[in-house]
Amino acid sequence: MGRILFLCFVISLLLTCKQTPEPANHAPVKSAVEENGMVVTAHPLATEIGVQILKSGGNAVDASIAVQFALAVCFPVAGNLGGGGFMLYRSAQGQVAALDYRESAPALSSKDMYLDEKGNAVTERSLYGHLACGIPGTVAGLYEAFQNIAS
Repeated sequence: MGRILFLCFVISLLLTCKQTPEPANHAPVKSAVEENGMVVTAHPLATEIGVQILKSGGNAVDASIAVQFALAVCFPVAGNLGGGGFMLYRSAQGQVAALDYRESAPALSSKDMYLDEKGNAVTERSLYGHLACGIPGTVAGLYEAFQNIAS
């Protein structure tokens, strides 16, 4: 039940986040230090969401997940949901975890898909068009962290 309430809280915070440009004459505070943690992001609203998660009893993994989703809304040029990443974690009790949720290749990809009939590399194939994309891993990785590391 606590996890469901946490997700509802994160979703409600995300809905209040607006994609707005920063005022030219104002340098927003993008980090916040609390008694038991610190949140640093590329957008002040995402920082505030991370701080609120910590204040409401969430841990660093909970806050990082919430911040990632908030940045997808508030600061989409930061990468976010269409990509992938890594998470390294160490709890206060010494538990360690590493999570690799980088993009993966499509099921029909092959080791020769970027080569011409003579075996020469065709760079454009890996940069442009349908062969250049990977399967995003961010949402699956954050869900994995939520299920197995955050608790």
